[in-house]
Amino acid sequence: MRYGPIEVPKRLERGSDAVNDDTARLAVVWHVLRQRWRLLIVIAVLGGLVGVGASLVFSPGYKTSASVLLQGARDPDQLLTEAQVAKSSVVLDHAAAALKWGVSGADLTPQVSAAVAEGNIIAITATADTPERAQQLADRVAQEYVTYSTQLLATTADASAQVSQEQQQTLRQQIIETNQKISDLHNSAGQGQTIDSVGVRTELEQLRTALSQATSKLDELDTATGQAKMVVMGPSERPTSPAAPTMTDFVAGGAAVFFLLGLFGHLFAARSDKRLRDEASIVSALGSGVLGGLDVPLVASPVARTGLTGRVRTFFLGDRPWHVATLAPPADEAGLEIRYRRVLSKLRDHLPPGPGRVLVVVAADDPEAARVAARLGEFSKEDRLELTVWETDPARPTVPDEPVPGVLAVVTAGTRTGWELVGIAEACADAGHEILGVVVAHLTQPVEEEEQHDEEPALVGAG
Repeated sequence: MRYGPIEVPKRLERGSDAVNDDTARLAVVWHVLRQRWRLLIVIAVLGGLVGVGASLVFSPGYKTSASVLLQGARDPDQLLTEAQVAKSSVVLDHAAAALKWGVSGADLTPQVSAAVAEGNIIAITATADTPERAQQLADRVAQEYVTYSTQLLATTADASAQVSQEQQQTLRQQIIETNQKISDLHNSAGQGQTIDSVGVRTELEQLRTALSQATSKLDELDTATGQAKMVVMGPSERPTSPAAPTMTDFVAGGAAVFFLLGLFGHLFAARSDKRLRDEASIVSALGSGVLGGLDVPLVASPVARTGLTGRVRTFFLGDRPWHVATLAPPADEAGLEIRYRRVLSKLRDHLPPGPGRVLVVVAADDPEAARVAARLGEFSKEDRLELTVWETDPARPTVPDEPVPGVLAVVTAGTRTGWELVGIAEACADAGHEILGVVVAHLTQPVEEEEQHDEEPALVGAG
């Protein structure tokens, strides 16, 4: 019996054109999920555990912010300077000493940040392991920043402020005296309507207006100087949940990343599998012609299914690679015998009439091919043809240089790479033998499992 390929496995078959259709790619992904969902779940759980470990190292914990309002006109550069002062080592050292947590200001540096917000506001953000500590840290840093900045301004501005106040007081006194003189001159000019008297009064009024404007500017300067202060805009809000990324984010992200890595790892492993599965590619690598394809039931290894390791491996990985075609049910015995005899008939066409001897080359690690060769030997006795089976190492193949008219190569589909088959062909040529033909063995379901056949479509056909 034969099973044919569907479009999806053409991406996985060696010697076949890749299918670029999006539907085919999705079908391959879906097939991986169906065949390896248990393993992918385990990989995702492992990724979640890695995410838990990462969250313990990289999760910021709880975060909150305290706001400090800077009164008065401020330049952008001044605001940036204030933000740097808010997270300076001096402020953090004072905050650490006040909190009495047993840490230094340097230890608090990664936990505190400051930035300029809109409206002359410095936002001080603090992170900690608990909501209470985050709130305490933000409030304490804000208070220490205001205290330190106030002290700094008071220390540096006392002398200049005193000089400025004295100068402003002198200017105000001069303005008062000048206003008095203007009033006296205005009265002495009288109410005359001559051109000269009108001009004098006009100039005096202009001087009075200029002096009034100067007085207003001095008052504004005093007001701005008095208002150049900073205040904490209330206590910070106590956080109710951890800041992102939380442990949940790390766990979900780790599980998703590991799941995708497992999925794409399966796809990559399938694409890197260079073993040939179609008859045309196998025959081409051996440089001969195909005599036929023969079905051979799969015999499960009892060792692979016993023991804890074997059972776990079978549970998660199954009994065959996920990208290999679903095994077809075994052929009926009568039809199988006919196909064996046809293969021998084609082989006889390459031999002289009468009794003969042919060397059958199989790989040492290919028990299915050895079984096919042994059964061919049983049928060949009826045709006075002796088949001698020679098992060779596919990694370093050797073939004896016996006096035979040629060799018959028996290969199980999906067990050998193209280079391994080329090596076997070269070994035959070195021994002076011609490869008369190739028999490709195709695995089928074990005979006892015929009633349990899964109708899942094949991913890789026999050709």
